[in-house]
Amino acid sequence: MPAKKLLIMSVSAGMGHVRAAEAIRACALQHPEVAEVVHLDAMDFVTAGFRKVYTDFYVKLVDKAPTLWGYLYNHTHEAKADSSLERLRRALERMNARALRRQIRALQPDAIICTHFLPAEMLARQIHLGELSCPVWVQVTDFDLHRLWVHQGMAGYFAANDEVAFRMQAQGIEARNIEVTGIPIMPAFGQALSRSVCAAEYGLDPAQSTVLLMGGGAGVGSLETIAQRLMRLEQRFQLLVLAGRNQQALASLQALALEHPGRLFPQGFTGFVERLMACADLVITKPGGLTTSECMAMGLPMIVNSPIPGQEERNADYLLEQGVALKAFDGVTLEYRVRRLLDQPALLAAMRERSRALGRPDAAQRVLARVLA
Repeated sequence: MPAKKLLIMSVSAGMGHVRAAEAIRACALQHPEVAEVVHLDAMDFVTAGFRKVYTDFYVKLVDKAPTLWGYLYNHTHEAKADSSLERLRRALERMNARALRRQIRALQPDAIICTHFLPAEMLARQIHLGELSCPVWVQVTDFDLHRLWVHQGMAGYFAANDEVAFRMQAQGIEARNIEVTGIPIMPAFGQALSRSVCAAEYGLDPAQSTVLLMGGGAGVGSLETIAQRLMRLEQRFQLLVLAGRNQQALASLQALALEHPGRLFPQGFTGFVERLMACADLVITKPGGLTTSECMAMGLPMIVNSPIPGQEERNADYLLEQGVALKAFDGVTLEYRVRRLLDQPALLAAMRERSRALGRPDAAQRVLARVLA
């Protein structure tokens, strides 16, 4: 078969969709049947006003008014696709994305994979009008299915788990067009990494229990507040805190680390999160679909905090039901959960085994295999 040209489309409203697209792209670059792979962020090809509303407004909404976001999530899920408001929304999207359609026509891909519902929705209309003939596939990036992901004319859907696949069928997608692959993550999370080697890179004791803190939030507190609370615990453990690009938080954590030598280890942005995870026995994180999939691929138990109403609440429900996570809704609960898991190594070990069993480090490869077939 001739090698194919793939187009992967994401939307930078939250980074999970982009990271899933990059994971598929990383695997495609190594695949002998792929001649070229292009990853487009749809927000790079829409009007400035539309981009600001779609990305900046989303980030501010989930940060400052998460309850309102939860209402919108549920309202749009229940809304009828042929309602006047939904038709207006789709018309505005088309009007603001002419450059995106031109770019797709110029690329002439053999297949398209969407890791966000917006490009899938736009392409569904083009397929309906006969303006696009190549197959379009959709990768859902949470452990839930919102109605906006479901469109006629798609070649197939990739689901995070069996329940999402079941919900797809309930929305009218034929079973033969659904494959349960998991959520695509970078190949590095599927590698066997040496804990001792990775611990040495960060000055950690590989024999000591290690907690990785990856995010604070409303109700639980900032990274610095959480770190201060956990440093007061009497149990012996190391706390590795990932501050990302938040320089103010990193500076505060570095000052706090001087008060707790050998116990608190702040880290700034890194492209090697998997090496931090290789050092950890427990991860405290928000329940995004990508981050939690990375944790499970590495067999890590989780304490999930401050889920965004809507998709992250559904993700948290799934993780709790599967026995791979506990939930903390405020700082006191977080402290209790950490104490409990550190005091009960058997419980932590059971969660670790369950997490490893649910992990799907080969999700991106499975997506490619189906698309290329």
